Amino acid sequence: MTATTAPPSATVPFPGRLAAPGTGPGRSVMQQPAAARPRRRPGRKTLRTALPVVLVAVIFGFALPRFASYGSAWTSIGAMTWPQALLVAAAAAGSMVCSWIVICSVLPSIRLREAAAVNLSSSAVANTLPAGGALAMGVSWAMLSGWGISTADYVLYTLVSGIWNVFACLILPVLAVLVMVTVSRPGVGLIAAAATGLALLAATAAGLGLLLHCEPFALRAGRALQRTLAVACRLARRPPPTGAAGWLPDFRDRAAALLAARRWRITAATAVGNLMLWLVLLACLRGTGLSQAQVPWQTSLAAFAFVRLLTMLPVTPGGLGITELGLVGILAANAGHRASVQVTAAVLLYRAVTYLPPIPLGALAFLAWRHAPTLIRPSPRGAGAPSQRHGRLACAAQPAEITPPVPAR
Repeated sequence: MTATTAPPSATVPFPGRLAAPGTGPGRSVMQQPAAARPRRRPGRKTLRTALPVVLVAVIFGFALPRFASYGSAWTSIGAMTWPQALLVAAAAAGSMVCSWIVICSVLPSIRLREAAAVNLSSSAVANTLPAGGALAMGVSWAMLSGWGISTADYVLYTLVSGIWNVFACLILPVLAVLVMVTVSRPGVGLIAAAATGLALLAATAAGLGLLLHCEPFALRAGRALQRTLAVACRLARRPPPTGAAGWLPDFRDRAAALLAARRWRITAATAVGNLMLWLVLLACLRGTGLSQAQVPWQTSLAAFAFVRLLTMLPVTPGGLGITELGLVGILAANAGHRASVQVTAAVLLYRAVTYLPPIPLGALAFLAWRHAPTLIRPSPRGAGAPSQRHGRLACAAQPAEITPPVPAR
């Protein structure tokens, strides 16, 4: 996909600097006089930051120990054999590589090691900071723009990969219900999740199909988006973005061209990525000694699907706490009280090998991008480092203004 520049009428809503009415295309909200800026409420921002922290503390401090103590869970993990530990590590590494392949499938000009640097760096931010998904977008945009990805192509990548990830989260409960029928009757919660996912999937797919193939619908949707953003910005006491009516038609043209050429690659990469992530959970369950009779793979898939659907809304960084409690609650209820220690150990191990490694690896990747960029992508002769060509992450000054969906783990 050739990098192009979006026309002025299709200004892309990213990241963080939205032109206020009357400021002109070259000015941003941050460049306005202090009296003209919208009033900020520090108490609301503090509350948004404190709530996820309190929720995570309550889950890990009070909820999870009700199933098993951390000491007994650690003992169960320590009893794993080396082949079992290597299997878990291999599954976790394969799941990580699949995330990089998804990026390459949407951005064909990006190589695997560049996709690895982008994914690890943004995941490190998203997994450690409250509302880190918005900051992660600023990090990934700064890196990709330094490699020649235009703003329009970056937004296209973000939206397409995000939409496909949503599709995967919505269809997983439906598949889980189908496979659960082979071992037992699915629970009411799983059936409700599958019905909800199927309805949302049908509505989202129909909307995307109309957007891509019906120009009048795209124009009406663009005008509706502009009105919705105007109301939302008024309630949030923020200036409305300009040119919103042209965003969807521009996205429609670009997405149609991308999907016509690479939709099967994107679909396959997204499906394999979600499958590999579930296989990591299954490997952890088997590694801690839970047999097929205690926790069938069908049950683990159902729990995985339900929790993926539950954590689509970024309440905590990377679904921290909510994922653990959801998986332990579902799996322990099916495995029985005696297996709760092994279930807790397996879930904590699963989260440790999927949540923690991107944090130090992402920090190293970010430092390499800033200080040794040729280790990631050799620069053409005479070209400056990404930080010299594009500033010091200036695009992430206000990343919370608009936050399109990001692939999350």
